[in-house]
Amino acid sequence: MKAFVSFCKKEFTESMRTYKFIIMLTVFVILGIMNPFAAKLLPDILNGTDMGGMIIQMPEPAAIDSWAQFFSNMGQIGFLTLIIVFCGIMSNELSKGTLVNILTKGMKRRTVIFSKITVAVLIWTLCYCVSLGVTWAYTAYFWGNDAIPHAFLAFVCPWVYGLLMLALMILGGICFRSFYGSLLLTGGAVVVMSLLNIIPKIQKYNPVSLAGGTLGLISEQKVPGDFIPALVICASLTALLVAGSVVIFDRKQI
Repeated sequence: MKAFVSFCKKEFTESMRTYKFIIMLTVFVILGIMNPFAAKLLPDILNGTDMGGMIIQMPEPAAIDSWAQFFSNMGQIGFLTLIIVFCGIMSNELSKGTLVNILTKGMKRRTVIFSKITVAVLIWTLCYCVSLGVTWAYTAYFWGNDAIPHAFLAFVCPWVYGLLMLALMILGGICFRSFYGSLLLTGGAVVVMSLLNIIPKIQKYNPVSLAGGTLGLISEQKVPGDFIPALVICASLTALLVAGSVVIFDRKQI
C-alpha cells in the first residue's frame, strides 16, 4: 500500500510538472463556460442571416440547448483532449526505460498499473466535474435551476466512457511501447465502435453511445433502459482491459 501511495504521488507530481493537469483543467473549464454562452448567443448571431435567399430564424434558447452543447463538446473536444494528454501514460516510460530502476528495486508491476490509472481517473473525474459544474452554474443563471430528468445517469455515462478510453491507452502503451501505438489502439477502437453504431440493433449495447448520446435522457426522448446495457458493457470492458494490462505487463520484458 505504501508503494502504491508513493507512486501515485509521483504520478500526480509528474502530471503537474508536465502541465498535463493544467492543460486538462484549463480546457474543461473553457468548455464549461462555452456551453451555455454558445447556446445563449448563437441564436442572436444567426437570426436574420441570409443564406442564399433563405433567412435563418432560430427559436429562443433554452437550458436544453446548453446541455446539448455540453454533450456535443464533451463527446468531441473533451475526449480528444483526454486522449492527447494521457496517450503516453505508459508508452513514454516504457520507451525511455524509466521504470527499470523502480521495478528492479522490488516495485510490483501491477502497482505501477494501478497507480497510473488511479491518478489518471482522479484527474479525469475532477476535470469532468469542474466542466459539468461550470456549465450547470451558468445554465442555472441564464435559464433557472429547473430539475433535469435522469440527470445522474445522463452525466455519469460520458464519465464511464472516459474510463474506457484511459484503459485502452494504458493497454496500448504496454503492447506497443509508443505514443502512436497507444493512439492507434485507442483511435482504432473508437472508429470500430462508431462504425458498429450504424447498426440500430447494436446501438443499445455500444459504449460509444455513452459519449454524447445521453442528451436524449435529459430531453426525455429516451429512457434509462436505452443506455444501461451499454453502460454495463463499458464498465465491464474497462475492468477487463485493466486486468489484461496487468497480465500482459507482468509477462512483458522491460
